[in-house]
Amino acid sequence: MKILIIGATGTIGKALADKLSAEHQVIRAAYSGGDIQVDLGNPASIREMFATTGPVDAVISTAGLANFAPLTQLQDSDYQLALNNKLMGQINLIRLGSEFINDGGSVTLTSGILAKEPMPGSASIAMANGALQSFVLAAALEETRINLNVVAPAFVKETMEMMGMDSSTGISAADTASGYIAALTGHHGETLDVRDYL
Repeated sequence: MKILIIGATGTIGKALADKLSAEHQVIRAAYSGGDIQVDLGNPASIREMFATTGPVDAVISTAGLANFAPLTQLQDSDYQLALNNKLMGQINLIRLGSEFINDGGSVTLTSGILAKEPMPGSASIAMANGALQSFVLAAALEETRINLNVVAPAFVKETMEMMGMDSSTGISAADTASGYIAALTGHHGETLDVRDYL
Protein backbone atom coordinates (compact mmCIF):
# COMPACT_ATOMS: atom_id res chain seq x y z
CA MET A 1 0.00 0.00 0.00
CA LYS A 2 0.99 3.61 -0.55
CA ILE A 3 0.40 5.28 2.82
CA LEU A 4 0.66 8.98 3.64
CA ILE A 5 1.37 9.69 7.31
CA ILE A 6 0.90 13.24 8.56
CA GLY A 7 2.84 13.97 11.72
CA ALA A 8 5.41 11.36 10.77
CA THR A 9 8.26 13.06 12.62
CA GLY A 10 6.36 13.08 15.94
CA THR A 11 6.53 10.42 18.62
CA ILE A 12 3.57 8.32 17.46
CA GLY A 13 3.99 9.13 13.77
CA LYS A 14 7.62 8.07 13.67
CA ALA A 15 6.91 4.76 15.43
CA LEU A 16 4.01 4.10 13.07
CA ALA A 17 5.98 5.00 9.94
CA ASP A 18 8.85 2.75 11.03
CA LYS A 19 6.45 -0.18 11.52
CA LEU A 20 4.56 0.28 8.27
CA SER A 21 7.58 0.97 6.06
CA ALA A 22 8.70 -2.65 6.39
CA GLU A 23 5.78 -3.77 4.22
CA HIS A 24 4.39 -0.62 2.58
CA GLN A 25 5.45 2.50 0.70
CA VAL A 26 5.28 5.23 3.33
CA ILE A 27 5.29 8.95 2.58
CA ARG A 28 6.23 10.93 5.69
CA ALA A 29 4.62 14.36 5.97
CA ALA A 30 5.15 16.85 8.79
CA TYR A 31 5.19 20.54 9.58
CA SER A 32 8.97 20.33 9.35
CA GLY A 33 11.15 17.45 8.20
CA GLY A 34 9.82 14.34 6.55
CA ASP A 35 9.40 13.81 2.81
CA ILE A 36 6.75 16.54 2.44
CA GLN A 37 5.97 19.59 4.57
CA VAL A 38 2.35 20.42 5.45
CA ASP A 39 0.61 22.90 7.73
CA LEU A 40 -2.64 21.31 8.92
CA GLY A 41 -4.01 24.73 9.80
CA ASN A 42 -3.69 25.87 6.18
CA PRO A 43 -6.08 24.32 3.60
CA ALA A 44 -3.85 25.51 0.73
CA SER A 45 -0.93 23.59 2.25
CA ILE A 46 -3.07 20.44 2.49
CA ARG A 47 -4.10 20.79 -1.17
CA GLU A 48 -0.45 21.21 -2.17
CA MET A 49 0.53 18.09 -0.21
CA PHE A 50 -2.03 15.93 -2.02
CA ALA A 51 -1.07 17.42 -5.38
CA THR A 52 2.50 16.35 -4.62
CA THR A 53 1.73 12.82 -3.42
CA GLY A 54 -0.86 12.00 -6.05
CA PRO A 55 -3.16 9.00 -5.41
CA VAL A 56 -2.59 7.06 -2.19
CA ASP A 57 -4.20 4.02 -0.60
CA ALA A 58 -4.37 5.40 2.92
CA VAL A 59 -3.93 8.62 4.87
CA ILE A 60 -3.12 8.53 8.57
CA SER A 61 -2.92 11.66 10.67
CA THR A 62 -1.04 11.56 13.96
CA ALA A 63 -0.90 15.37 14.03
CA GLY A 64 -3.01 18.23 15.34
CA LEU A 65 -2.26 21.06 17.74
CA ALA A 66 -4.22 22.07 20.83
CA ASN A 67 -3.18 23.69 24.10
CA PHE A 68 -3.43 22.28 27.60
CA ALA A 69 -4.41 24.93 30.16
CA PRO A 70 -6.86 25.54 33.03
CA LEU A 71 -10.35 26.50 31.85
CA THR A 72 -10.08 30.00 33.32
CA GLN A 73 -6.82 30.61 31.45
CA LEU A 74 -7.89 29.41 28.00
CA GLN A 75 -7.98 32.31 25.55
CA ASP A 76 -9.88 32.69 22.28
CA SER A 77 -6.62 31.87 20.52
CA ASP A 78 -6.39 28.54 22.37
CA TYR A 79 -9.84 27.49 21.20
CA GLN A 80 -9.11 28.69 17.67
CA LEU A 81 -5.89 26.67 17.56
CA ALA A 82 -7.76 23.50 18.57
CA LEU A 83 -10.56 24.21 16.09
CA ASN A 84 -8.40 25.27 13.13
CA ASN A 85 -5.60 22.75 13.52
CA LYS A 86 -6.53 19.61 15.45
CA LEU A 87 -10.18 19.62 14.34
CA MET A 88 -10.55 21.27 10.92
CA GLY A 89 -6.99 20.47 9.89
CA GLN A 90 -7.76 16.76 10.19
CA ILE A 91 -11.30 17.05 8.81
CA ASN A 92 -9.79 18.79 5.77
CA LEU A 93 -7.70 15.70 5.10
CA ILE A 94 -11.03 14.04 4.25
CA ARG A 95 -12.70 17.07 2.62
CA LEU A 96 -9.73 18.02 0.44
CA GLY A 97 -8.01 14.67 0.13
CA SER A 98 -10.73 12.10 -0.56
CA GLU A 99 -10.37 12.43 -4.34
CA PHE A 100 -6.72 11.38 -4.01
CA ILE A 101 -7.53 8.19 -2.09
CA ASN A 102 -7.95 5.01 -4.12
CA ASP A 103 -11.18 3.00 -3.95
CA GLY A 104 -11.30 0.90 -0.81
CA GLY A 105 -8.67 3.09 0.83
CA SER A 106 -8.89 4.79 4.20
CA VAL A 107 -8.40 7.95 6.23
CA THR A 108 -7.52 7.59 9.91
CA LEU A 109 -7.51 10.64 12.17
CA THR A 110 -6.29 11.13 15.75
CA SER A 111 -8.46 12.18 18.68
CA GLY A 112 -7.41 10.97 22.12
CA ILE A 113 -8.42 9.54 25.47
CA LEU A 114 -9.37 13.00 26.76
CA ALA A 115 -12.59 12.95 24.69
CA LYS A 116 -14.07 10.40 27.10
CA GLU A 117 -11.72 10.60 30.06
CA PRO A 118 -10.94 14.32 30.48
CA MET A 119 -8.80 15.83 33.19
CA PRO A 120 -8.41 19.38 34.50
CA GLY A 121 -6.78 21.55 31.85
CA SER A 122 -7.99 19.48 28.89
CA ALA A 123 -11.13 21.38 27.85
CA SER A 124 -9.95 22.65 24.45
CA ILE A 125 -8.30 19.33 23.59
CA ALA A 126 -11.33 17.30 24.69
CA MET A 127 -13.55 19.61 22.62
CA ALA A 128 -11.58 18.89 19.42
CA ASN A 129 -11.26 15.17 20.17
CA GLY A 130 -14.98 14.71 20.76
CA ALA A 131 -15.88 16.69 17.65
CA LEU A 132 -13.55 14.58 15.49
CA GLN A 133 -15.15 11.38 16.73
CA SER A 134 -18.66 12.67 16.06
CA PHE A 135 -17.69 13.98 12.61
CA VAL A 136 -16.26 10.64 11.49
CA LEU A 137 -19.25 8.73 12.85
CA ALA A 138 -21.57 10.94 10.78
CA ALA A 139 -19.37 11.33 7.68
CA ALA A 140 -18.99 7.56 7.38
CA LEU A 141 -22.74 7.30 6.74
CA GLU A 142 -22.24 9.19 3.48
CA GLU A 143 -18.68 8.33 2.47
CA THR A 144 -18.78 4.68 1.45
CA ARG A 145 -15.99 4.58 -1.15
CA ILE A 146 -13.25 4.87 1.47
CA ASN A 147 -13.11 3.95 5.15
CA LEU A 148 -13.05 6.71 7.76
CA ASN A 149 -11.87 6.11 11.31
CA VAL A 150 -10.43 7.83 14.36
CA VAL A 151 -7.81 6.43 16.72
CA ALA A 152 -7.90 7.55 20.35
CA PRO A 153 -4.44 7.15 21.90
CA ALA A 154 -3.91 7.03 25.64
CA PHE A 155 -0.96 8.85 27.18
CA VAL A 156 2.27 7.89 25.40
CA LYS A 157 5.17 6.75 27.60
CA GLU A 158 7.82 8.65 25.66
CA THR A 159 5.86 11.91 25.83
CA MET A 160 5.19 11.49 29.54
CA GLU A 161 8.89 10.90 30.18
CA MET A 162 9.81 13.95 28.11
CA MET A 163 7.45 16.02 30.28
CA GLY A 164 8.91 14.61 33.50
CA MET A 165 5.74 12.66 34.36
CA ASP A 166 5.39 9.18 35.82
CA SER A 167 5.10 7.04 32.70
CA SER A 168 4.13 3.77 34.41
CA THR A 169 0.54 4.09 33.17
CA GLY A 170 1.54 5.17 29.66
CA ILE A 171 1.57 3.14 26.44
CA SER A 172 4.68 3.13 24.25
CA ALA A 173 4.56 4.79 20.84
CA ALA A 174 5.27 1.43 19.21
CA ASP A 175 2.30 -0.17 20.97
CA THR A 176 0.14 2.86 20.20
CA ALA A 177 0.89 2.30 16.51
CA SER A 178 -1.08 -0.96 16.68
CA GLY A 179 -4.37 0.96 16.86
CA TYR A 180 -3.56 2.82 13.65
CA ILE A 181 -2.56 -0.37 11.86
CA ALA A 182 -5.87 -1.95 12.90
CA ALA A 183 -7.74 1.03 11.43
CA LEU A 184 -6.28 0.32 7.98
CA THR A 185 -8.47 -2.73 7.47
CA GLY A 186 -11.96 -3.78 8.47
CA HIS A 187 -13.22 -0.65 10.21
CA HIS A 188 -15.47 2.21 9.09
CA GLY A 189 -16.93 5.09 11.06
CA GLU A 190 -15.33 3.92 14.29
CA THR A 191 -13.25 5.35 17.09
CA LEU A 192 -10.57 2.81 17.96
CA ASP A 193 -9.29 2.97 21.55
CA VAL A 194 -5.61 2.07 21.41
CA ARG A 195 -5.94 0.12 24.66
CA ASP A 196 -8.11 -2.44 22.84
CA TYR A 197 -5.28 -3.28 20.42
CA LEU A 198 -2.38 -3.96 22.74
